[in-house]
Amino acid sequence: MANSYLSDALLYLVNTVFALYILLVTLRFLLQTVRADARNPLSQFLLRATDPPLRLLRRVAPGFGGVDWSCIILMVALQSIKLFLAGVLAYGTFLAPSGLLLLSVAELMRLIIYIFMFVIFLQIILSWVNPGAYNPMTVLLHQLSEPLLGPARRLLPAVQGIDLSPILVFVFLQLSLILLVRPLADLGRALAL
Repeated sequence: MANSYLSDALLYLVNTVFALYILLVTLRFLLQTVRADARNPLSQFLLRATDPPLRLLRRVAPGFGGVDWSCIILMVALQSIKLFLAGVLAYGTFLAPSGLLLLSVAELMRLIIYIFMFVIFLQIILSWVNPGAYNPMTVLLHQLSEPLLGPARRLLPAVQGIDLSPILVFVFLQLSLILLVRPLADLGRALAL
C-alpha cells in the first residue's frame, strides 16, 4: 500500500515538473513564432528559463525556414519523456516509440490550442475589466492572439461595436481539438500499447 502512495506522489511530481517546463518552452516557441517583443519582461523570463537546453540543442538542430527546430525537438522530447515516465510509474509498462511520438505530438497540439483559448479568453476578460490598459502581459496577449483574431475579424466584422471574432476562433480551435488532436491521440494510444 505504501508503495502505491509513493508511486502516486512520484507520478504527480513528474507530471507537474515536466508540464510546467513544457509550458515554458511552448510559450517561448509561440512567442518566437508570432515575433513577439523579445524585450518584454515576460519574454525575457521565458528566454532565461528555457535557454540552457536550447543552447545545447541549437548546435545539432539550428533554426531553418524561420522555425526554431531546437524548440520543437525539446518540446517533443520532454513530452515523450513525461509520457514514458508516466506509463512506467502508473501502469508499469513501456510505451512503443512510434505511439509515444504520436501521443507527444497530439498532447503538444492540445497544449498549444489550450494556450490560445486561454490567451483569447483572458484578453476578453481584460477588455471588459480594464479596456485599453497597457502592461507587459497585455502586450504579449495581444501579440499572441492577433494571428488568429486578425483573420477572424476580416471574416466576421464587429457588429454594433462588439467584436465576435473570438467566438469564431473558439469554434475553430474546438473543431481542431475534435477533428485533429483526438484522432491523432487515439492512433498514438493504439500504437503505444
